[in-house]
Amino acid sequence: MKLYRRGFLAKGAGIFSVALYNRPKAFSNPNIRKTMSRPLIISTWPFGEAANKKAMEIIESGGSSLDAVEKGVNVTENDKENTSVGIGGLPNSEGIVQLDACIMHGPGHKAGSVMGIEKIRNPISVARKVMEHTPHVQLVGKGAQEFAVSQGFKEEDLLTEKSKLKWLEWKKNNQKKKPEGSIDNHDTIALLILDENGDLTGGCSTSGLAFKLPGRVGDSPIIGGGLYVDNEIGAAGATGVGENVLRHCCSFMIVEFMRQGLPPEEACIQAIKRAAKIDPKGIDLNIFFIALDKKGRYGAAGTGKGFQYAVTTPKQSEILNSAALSDVDAGPVGGNEFDN
Repeated sequence: MKLYRRGFLAKGAGIFSVALYNRPKAFSNPNIRKTMSRPLIISTWPFGEAANKKAMEIIESGGSSLDAVEKGVNVTENDKENTSVGIGGLPNSEGIVQLDACIMHGPGHKAGSVMGIEKIRNPISVARKVMEHTPHVQLVGKGAQEFAVSQGFKEEDLLTEKSKLKWLEWKKNNQKKKPEGSIDNHDTIALLILDENGDLTGGCSTSGLAFKLPGRVGDSPIIGGGLYVDNEIGAAGATGVGENVLRHCCSFMIVEFMRQGLPPEEACIQAIKRAAKIDPKGIDLNIFFIALDKKGRYGAAGTGKGFQYAVTTPKQSEILNSAALSDVDAGPVGGNEFDN
């Protein structure tokens, strides 16, 4: 099953007047998504299903959840047809592809990240090396690239002909306009795993906002922004316009809502409502989230309809529609039951 989101989200959520689509009632909805099958793997967008299946293959062949996250995300990074992740990613305003990624492992609360790395097609793999072979969490730019080379990664030209043509078209027609988020340039891959032991691992990778200013970094490589894993509670990952995720530490917030007892989908909804309540953009943020918890519950939500996510277990794999918040949102953030 493959349903592209091109055209679904371009108008954002502003055209909708209904407050919420497919919203579950916390604690009382019998249809809260849950599985007893482990491992459980979820990821952003329909293209994430191929990453999920690779991750499942790694686990079933005896690999670790870290191996599974890395190799699963590699599938998307290596896809030249995907213009927002890895080698096919659209470049910055100077025509240079700069990639961001992070990985986080629940046991030991370990994390690694690279930002603005050039000429290395698999930033998630470099992020893992940062986590496992340095005392640091984040490396950026030239330093990240040099570290990758020292670890055996090969440099290559990441600008595909397809992406180059898109950049030249933008340069000719739109270079006076500042880069903005759109449905064509923020389809991050975020992938989360609950393994057979009940441990959580996650990864996130992107080429970032198309035609961005050189050096721009979004939420994807930021722990607590584009990805957060707490092995006692759950994990969350983001896709969408990174600036809007960053300002509100959304993935961390989602995990904290799960800590209060909300199921994953409702936690995503409440994080979006919290951000929209104080952000000048209101609900028109173009942000989307996936989440899962230690109980095997999972879900997703975003601003506007059209966001889909992939869910894979040893028994099946499917693509689901997320909950969607609209322009009008009735009711307080969190509700009385969950206020701090």
